[in-house]
Order: sequence, then structure tokens, then C-alpha cells
Amino acid sequence: MNAEKEKRPHEPRGYFMYDFAKATAAIPVLLWLRPRILYENEAAREHIRGGALVISNHVSFADPIAIMAAIWYRRHHFICLKEFENKRSTKIFFKWFHCIPIDRENFGIDSFRQITGHLENGELVCMFPEGRINVDEGGLSTFKSGMVLMALKSNTPIVPLYLKPKKHWYSRMTIAIGEPVRVDAESGRLPSFDQINAASSRLSEKEEKLRELCI
Repeated sequence: MNAEKEKRPHEPRGYFMYDFAKATAAIPVLLWLRPRILYENEAAREHIRGGALVISNHVSFADPIAIMAAIWYRRHHFICLKEFENKRSTKIFFKWFHCIPIDRENFGIDSFRQITGHLENGELVCMFPEGRINVDEGGLSTFKSGMVLMALKSNTPIVPLYLKPKKHWYSRMTIAIGEPVRVDAESGRLPSFDQINAASSRLSEKEEKLRELCI
């Protein structure tokens, strides 16, 4: 058991550079974004404890910064594409912020285990289930159903967020946070593909409600 635990890819690493960069950038980020946080209900206002999978629409490359500003009290582990993680210009930042690189063309069991390992370890994992930046003026693309399997495997809730696109670089950033969703209670421990897709659709509908909250 101990040997198996030592091989886990999600073993904690130093967070000094993460915490330093986050603290140093806090004031400039808040001045730039001036985030306006909206909540679905009172349950959504409660601080997220333990492992949780945060999902959000994807409107720009600055989205991770906005999510960290909205959920400022937790460390985040963003799922990123390996192609960006390997670029010299961004490699150091991906290392500092403990991103989880995946291969979009070859997402295998090792990547799945790494993500669920972080969740089972009580950490916060963030992903953009649209799979790409959506330039459709705040519209939503179909969410990938893999998020449901990750939540089921790790027995963790999914926290939906919606980011309203900024009209101008100087505009305020509006972020809506939804109540955590327990998909295992809806789908069961051994769901069918239809149940997984149904749970994914329900989460997409919740994102749509959060979008309407921002209008």
C-alpha cells in the first residue's frame, strides 16, 4: 500500500512559488478584473471544503485568473493541454501553478487517474468542459461528459461557474457561482452512458441558469 501511494502522480509538491505569485499578483488582478461575484443561492456562498471539481465556460486565456480571484481561499489545479505546458514561454508558469497536463488527442487512463488522484487527495481541480475557448459572445458549447466520470470516481462534488465575457479590457468581470452538485446521487455508482450524458446535460443547464443570472 505504501509503495503504491509513493507512485501516485498527485503527491503534494512545494507551493512556495504558487503562493508567492498569487499573493504578489492579488492587488493588480483585483484592480484589473474588479470581479463582481454572484451566487445561485446561499449554499453557493459557502466556502468549498475538501476535494471538488470546478467547471466553467471558457471565454479567454485569462479565465484561470478570474476563477482564482473568485475562489481566492483555495489553491487550484487547472487541467491544461500538454501542448501549452511544453511551450518554453509558459512552461515555468504551468509548473509553478501545478497544472495537470493532458493530451487532448490521447486522453488515457493515466491522465484520468492523475486528475481523480488530486480530487481524492482533497484538492481543487478546475476544468473547462467545453474543451476550447468559446467566442460566441457568452454562449455555451456542449460540455464534455468526462467531468461526470471524474466526480463519480473521486466521490467529489462539481462546482459550476459562469464567466461573463468582458466587452472591453477595462470592464468589470462578472462571475456566477452555483451550488455544488453531487452527480453520484443522481447517476448512481455504476451509471450507463445515457445516465452520464443526462448528468452532463443537467450541468449544462445549470451553467445556462448561471449565465442568465449575469444578464
